[in-house]
Amino acid sequence: MSIHIEPLKQQDAPALFAFECKNREFFERTVPSRGEAYYHCDYFQNSLQALLAEQEQRISCFTLIKNAAGDILGRMNLVDLDHERGSAELGYRVGADAAGKGIASQALKLLLAEYIQPLGVREVQAKTTAENIASQKSAAQKRLCFPRDGRCGILALPLDAVAVDSGLFVFILVIWYYM
Repeated sequence: MSIHIEPLKQQDAPALFAFECKNREFFERTVPSRGEAYYHCDYFQNSLQALLAEQEQRISCFTLIKNAAGDILGRMNLVDLDHERGSAELGYRVGADAAGKGIASQALKLLLAEYIQPLGVREVQAKTTAENIASQKSAAQKRLCFPRDGRCGILALPLDAVAVDSGLFVFILVIWYYM
């Protein structure tokens, strides 16, 4: 499936709200709920405005994963951008219809190729909930790295050696580091 990622925009609000509502039950099986209020249009719109403000301030980078028809398949974000360290935390969610099809892996390659250099990011860390085995396995795959000029490094250890269960999150093994 051909996909692309694009920055989150205000114009995406109706489609993104529909995507979140449609996939709520699917997401809540593996990640903490965003709460009942999130699924009310006014609250969602206010939340979106806060995200767009963070993006404008370069605190975070929010993208949507879309197919060739422009349908939202998921979200992929770089948050907690630390411009001094050149680091960010990766977060993503792929809808039920796109899950298990390699969409997150494709989107991550695009994100790393298109967004990290302009943001000055050299290090990307990922974490997942303890229940989200699919994300843990995906992040553990050594084939994901910064594709720029073939210069990349991956700190990758066996999952059980670095999965630290903090109760809510499992900090997983992959740190992509652009050299």
